[in-house]
Amino acid sequence: MDTSLNYNYKVVKLFTIATVVWGVVGMLVGVFIAAQLAWPALNFDIAWLSYGRLRPLHTNAVIFAFGGCALFATSYFVVQRTCQVRLFSDALAAFTFWGWQLVIVAAAVSLPLGYTSGKEYAELEWPIDILITLVWVSYALVFFGTIVKRKVAHIYVANWFFGAFILAVALLHVVNSAAIPVTGMKSYSAYAGVQDAMIQWWYGHNAVGFFLTAGFLGMMYYFIPKQADKPVFSYRLSIVHFWALIFTYMWAGPHHLHYTALPDWTQSLGMVFSLILLAPSWGGMINGIMTLSGAWNKLRNDPILKFLIVSLSFYGMSTFEGPMMSIKTVNALSHYTDWTVGHVHAGALGWVGFITMGAVYYLLPRLSGKQQMWSTRLIEVHFWVATVGIVLYIAAMWIAGVMQGLMWRAVNADGTLTYTFVESVKATYPYYVIRFTGGLLYLGGMILMAYNTFMTVRDGKAVVARIPALEPSHA
Repeated sequence: MDTSLNYNYKVVKLFTIATVVWGVVGMLVGVFIAAQLAWPALNFDIAWLSYGRLRPLHTNAVIFAFGGCALFATSYFVVQRTCQVRLFSDALAAFTFWGWQLVIVAAAVSLPLGYTSGKEYAELEWPIDILITLVWVSYALVFFGTIVKRKVAHIYVANWFFGAFILAVALLHVVNSAAIPVTGMKSYSAYAGVQDAMIQWWYGHNAVGFFLTAGFLGMMYYFIPKQADKPVFSYRLSIVHFWALIFTYMWAGPHHLHYTALPDWTQSLGMVFSLILLAPSWGGMINGIMTLSGAWNKLRNDPILKFLIVSLSFYGMSTFEGPMMSIKTVNALSHYTDWTVGHVHAGALGWVGFITMGAVYYLLPRLSGKQQMWSTRLIEVHFWVATVGIVLYIAAMWIAGVMQGLMWRAVNADGTLTYTFVESVKATYPYYVIRFTGGLLYLGGMILMAYNTFMTVRDGKAVVARIPALEPSHA
């Protein structure tokens, strides 16, 4: 049989199942370290179970294992369906899957053992960085090769977002990870001092901007119209959203370095571009939500659509909160507090998590030869359990963060500090317990998803999807 006449669903299915597996693992580690913050004895005096080693394991597992596998799965699915051709290279696509799993396992082993470059979201040491580069170049070849050989003249907007994410992440990774190796698992950054900080947060914020935003907006522009069975509200707005977001995001990184040794003008530049970012971000959110115009009744009975649309609500909330927190006077209160943790998780749990879960629930039955997931009821339960978990989590962190900021800068009439630092830690304790509870609920929802996934694919069959023979006149 000529496989070139069929879509390559095998690699999509592998990445989709891996998304669920790594989601459970990453969130389990997150809940464990959240428990450690409330009950520090849970590190059991074992170095590789300490918070400092498990926290980067959690961030890497959730961003690059859970989020990364979701991006591979959805981009490979969407680029084939919208270009109406098979992936450029089955062998390279398979290499991206197994290579990426090797990166994840290497991170899971090296980080608890204490091998780290010490850079936020870029902790992995130089041999793993080289493997990431090889996988990413292969990914770019597969994705853009598929775009080049497309049957459809038009390039659908989701592919613009996926393409920008792939190119930007390649640039960010290569520049920020430039290092001088000194041993097999130790290197030193090629940059020093404030330049190293500047490049790190140019990378760090754009890891959010491109890995966790642009790529997932590619999902939004495909899966919401498909699940709602409605065209995108405004295709013109989607193009404006793309170019405005891509241009603006690159400049926002310095807002992570307010009140540091970074030159003041650079901090101000980061703040201004962060404020400008509000416009394209909300343009995209409104475009996604308004796609449901005339079809809001579908939300009553479609839990997958609930995940997709509520994810946009959290996207809108996070992209309002981020620019607000970049304002220097606000940042003077929020900096170094748990408010930042709340902000990050509103985006990570609400936006990234929910859009991924909605997309996975859309894909799995289609990749397993089923009409729908094994249990629609479990999807509904998952949605509500996860939503309550997010609300508990971010509300606790917002309250704790504002309280910390106020306590740290409270002064007596004679100019001495009103509170010691340890008093602020003690006051934060109940909010850490609530945060742990919220995280536990979110993890519980993910476990329900894993069970539903297992039951759906357990007796599923390999799906052969034929590529349309005739070239359509439009996308």
